[in-house]
Amino acid sequence: MRIMTNTVRTAALVLMFGLIVHAQAGFTTLFDGKTLKGWNIVGDANWEVVDGTLQATKGAGGFLVTPTAYGDFEFTTEIWVSDDANSGVFVRSEDPKNITAMNAYEVNIYDKRPDQTYRTGSIVDVAKPMAQVDAGGRWSTLDITARGTRIQVSMNGTRTVDIEDKSHARGAIALGPWSD
Repeated sequence: MRIMTNTVRTAALVLMFGLIVHAQAGFTTLFDGKTLKGWNIVGDANWEVVDGTLQATKGAGGFLVTPTAYGDFEFTTEIWVSDDANSGVFVRSEDPKNITAMNAYEVNIYDKRPDQTYRTGSIVDVAKPMAQVDAGGRWSTLDITARGTRIQVSMNGTRTVDIEDKSHARGAIALGPWSD
């Protein structure tokens, strides 16, 4: 499955999602650029569509979550985040009403994480980034591919994660806003 999104924005974070999920059946567009149709809001973030982008300006504990679970997929998104953003894309989220790095793979977007072990481009508590890529203050492309137990992450064409892990086989995709 290949995912492409359009845009997500928050006060400290702007995630421009060009989300398309690609499966053997073809592409699935996750964001139409106009509505939140196809997404569930979980938590307290004030998600809305503004100028063709998804935006949340408050509610650091809220997510946009797909109603569909995905196993094997390719996910591509364009993001823009502020330098101090702390966000992520959660994939294979096993509990779509309670998104955490314990029940999903959290691909981190957090350049200034105090402990740099799981900074931008990593999978929190699973895989450290193989290369340092900063996302803050500019447009970046985030690619996530999951096939069976293999998970790969690239930022701006640079591979940051390439692992085998069988912790999470299938689940929702969730977009997380910034947090303090």
